[in-house]
Amino acid sequence: MSESIVQKIKPQKISAPVSGMTCASCVARVEKSINNIDGVKNVSVNLATEKANFEIDNNLASLTQVEKAIEDAGYKIDFSSLNKKSAASTTQPDIKSDFDSELRNNFLLAISLTVPIFILSMGMMLEGFHNLIPLSQDVINKILLLLTIPVVFISGKRFYKIFWKNLLHLTADMNSLVAIGTGAAFIYSTILTLFPELISNNAATSHVYYETTAVIITLILMGRWLESRAKSKTGLAIKKLIELKPQTVIVKRNNLEQEFSLDELQIVDFVIIKPGGKIPADGKVTRGYSTVDESMITGESMPIEKNIGSKVIGGTINKTGSFEFEVTAIGDNSILGQIIKMVEEAQGSKAPIQKLADKIAAIFVPVILIIAILTFVGWLFFSDAGFSAALINFVAVLIIACPCALGLATPTAIIVGTGRGAQNGILIKNAESLELAHKIDTIIFDKTGTITTGKPKVSSVHTNSINERELLKFIGSLEQRSEHPIAKAIVSYAKKDGINFETVESFESLTGTGLMGIVNGDEILAGNQALMESNSIGIRAFERTIDELSQGGKTLVFVAINKQLKGLIAIEDEIKNNSTEVVGKFKAMNLKTVLLTGDNNSTAKAIAEIVGFDDYQSEVLPGDKLAIISDYQSKGKIVAMVGDGINDAPALTQSNVGIAMGTGTDVAIESGDIVLMSGDLNGVVNAIKLSRQTLKTIKQNLFWAFIYNIIGIPLAAFGLLNPMIAAFAMSFSSVSVVTNSLRLKKKKL
Repeated sequence: MSESIVQKIKPQKISAPVSGMTCASCVARVEKSINNIDGVKNVSVNLATEKANFEIDNNLASLTQVEKAIEDAGYKIDFSSLNKKSAASTTQPDIKSDFDSELRNNFLLAISLTVPIFILSMGMMLEGFHNLIPLSQDVINKILLLLTIPVVFISGKRFYKIFWKNLLHLTADMNSLVAIGTGAAFIYSTILTLFPELISNNAATSHVYYETTAVIITLILMGRWLESRAKSKTGLAIKKLIELKPQTVIVKRNNLEQEFSLDELQIVDFVIIKPGGKIPADGKVTRGYSTVDESMITGESMPIEKNIGSKVIGGTINKTGSFEFEVTAIGDNSILGQIIKMVEEAQGSKAPIQKLADKIAAIFVPVILIIAILTFVGWLFFSDAGFSAALINFVAVLIIACPCALGLATPTAIIVGTGRGAQNGILIKNAESLELAHKIDTIIFDKTGTITTGKPKVSSVHTNSINERELLKFIGSLEQRSEHPIAKAIVSYAKKDGINFETVESFESLTGTGLMGIVNGDEILAGNQALMESNSIGIRAFERTIDELSQGGKTLVFVAINKQLKGLIAIEDEIKNNSTEVVGKFKAMNLKTVLLTGDNNSTAKAIAEIVGFDDYQSEVLPGDKLAIISDYQSKGKIVAMVGDGINDAPALTQSNVGIAMGTGTDVAIESGDIVLMSGDLNGVVNAIKLSRQTLKTIKQNLFWAFIYNIIGIPLAAFGLLNPMIAAFAMSFSSVSVVTNSLRLKKKKL
């Protein structure tokens, strides 16, 4: 029995920071090292977040195995954050700040030594320099060697350590290119300085390249440091979400108000919220009244009224009133905790375009090594410039080709895009959805709760040879057994009229059509026109009324007692204020809009015309939605389904991009690829705009990532690019890519 229980244990999802990665090739190496472990799957390593995400079957593999595999590949992973339970634990652990601090210190050491190295090296080429510093070239070379050693072996040791581990595994990455290039220049210069007799001492081979080695290492470290600082800004959205919760909270225990740290808060605690205070957790108001600013979670600008029974969300801000609430969810189980987790997972996932970039990077470095070797051989044997020129051009090819920017092009844009979405109440669950959303050409809307408010009410009651109160007694008695929104509207209407309900002897819900039951010995049928027709119940008595109400967009409930049509109840589900405006925006974006509803054809047509839909489908049963979406997809359409995220789950899953509408704590986070925290349809427009902006940024980034290589490699190979300029261009390309991604924050949705 224990074995069967073990087999049912789901794989554990792991997200942990990895240090030492610098380019797309590094990402490929880390992914490969994890993928080689049996029991590990769905591996995704992200250069921008510097995290590895994977699923591990603890019966087949262990985190120790993963840690060793990554260390063997030349990198380091930290699992210490997995033991922390709070949502606040999603911040990057100390390993990241330690790495950044080491990077900064290495850069400062390198630049402090590179400046005198550069001055001495350049000065040797100027007339009169030896008059200022009366030292021989041999002595100056030895001084340069002493100054360069710390740059190479302290500041630049990271490149050589990873190069050595790569060599043991017969692989190469960006660090390999830097190590080979600078190492070759340094070794050649050292031999020329200490053992000049080993190298022919003529004009072509007498120059040392300490300044080239030092400047390249310094510039690349500078680029890494600037890149690291810029990358930290891309993740500000997550940090801001985490900072939404207060550090301390006032809790009422044993009728005493006490202040506790947030970590000490427990479910069923009663929390006191004062004017202007932050709400620390999800809960339900038990005393008091106030308005709450929920814009940081839902994107809704207007404060929401809260009174007894209202739900509150952790991280939102109380306005002027004060109230007490009972805690119902904390930490990762709260709405904010789930949002943070979902955004992090989205930022750690890979878009299809990024997977393509990773594949290119995997073969990029070996190809560059071959080009560099051919450059060296070509200059050495087929030109008069000799060994010195061959070496310097070899180094230039290696340095300009480093694929750092290629690894950052997509993930930085995804991070900024998903973070910006989260701040506007648009939760994007994975990078693939964010990329795919810009291709959508057909948007299908569920009516109830999406186009309409989802709060139906009775607008009129029509009877046929029966008293209205008598009709409401029969229909209300039956409908109170149902949880359907229309049933609740009818029951509420009857109760307001003071109707006393009868005992229901039998009850049956007829999916998609209505209800059937026996009340006081009478058989009651209540539902749509199709239910009446299937039971051979004539509707002629209400023919004109049906046409009038249907044209007004009303939903009709037919009531038959003992096979005789006795009543017609018109239900009105108000169209949201901005539905017409939003559908108009989609038309302006050249998107086809389709309405799905269970209403009859006349009602569906009326609503479609009022709102402005291109097409509609009426009398749609819940199970039909999936088939309708499949039909559009079979015609080559890229379909987005917009629904309430609960009963539309199958349709949301079938669509290319499922967009779940939600309101506050009622949001169904598991249902869609994109979740809108508020019920505002403008969120759908903004989600598609955000996708288009993000894809545009990714393409710009990839252009900048490749343009340096496409232009620089031939220039370097033909001796037209100094290695130091190459190092600057390579570092600048990475910083420009990250900076371009950060521009997404300021783009108007």
